[in-house]
Amino acid sequence: MVINLGEQSSLLNQFIAELRDVNIQGDSLRFRRNLERIGEIFAYEISKTMPFGIEEITTPLGVAKVKIPSPPPVIASILRAGLPLHDGLLNYFDKAENAFISAARVYNPDGTFRIQFDNLSSPSVDKKHLILVDPMLATGSSMVLALNALLERGKPEHIHIVSVIASKDGLDYTVANTDPKNVTIWTGAVDPVLSPKKYIVPGLGDAGDLAFGKKL
Repeated sequence: MVINLGEQSSLLNQFIAELRDVNIQGDSLRFRRNLERIGEIFAYEISKTMPFGIEEITTPLGVAKVKIPSPPPVIASILRAGLPLHDGLLNYFDKAENAFISAARVYNPDGTFRIQFDNLSSPSVDKKHLILVDPMLATGSSMVLALNALLERGKPEHIHIVSVIASKDGLDYTVANTDPKNVTIWTGAVDPVLSPKKYIVPGLGDAGDLAFGKKL
């Protein structure tokens, strides 16, 4: 299932518009904060689909029965661009466990690239809701690679893939290489084109560089 929250009228669209705007992108603090706020919106929407249990909460005047997410999810992000988005989800799922994947494009002289996977730090994901986040779903290669690495840590109850902006090709690749019965893909926008270097067009550029500065 693919859920495009950008098709709805909400503040999410304003935050995505600011991420895309070249006149605003120079403010890296604002860029990171918008990614964080978008993560909070995704967290709220994802929470509606998760299992809840009843807990008895003692108040000064009695006992209240309250619905609480049970168990907390595992939030996983692909470094480094995924960190602000991860923080936004963690602001709401504050009892979540956390996982981090180091994966990056390595370009060849002819302009082609491969995805280099370096490291995974993760708890068990067995029988849990796994939320895997990366701001940009371009080709889908790094997302699928990261997910397969996480699946070595167990079989999740359900998998939520979160991307702020996805390409049509990236969505198609991810859908084709994941279990349709157990995966929900959440996005805020779907763009039609990939550039020759496989960046999303119109997209927003390099999310990692805009959030944290250019890399060597």
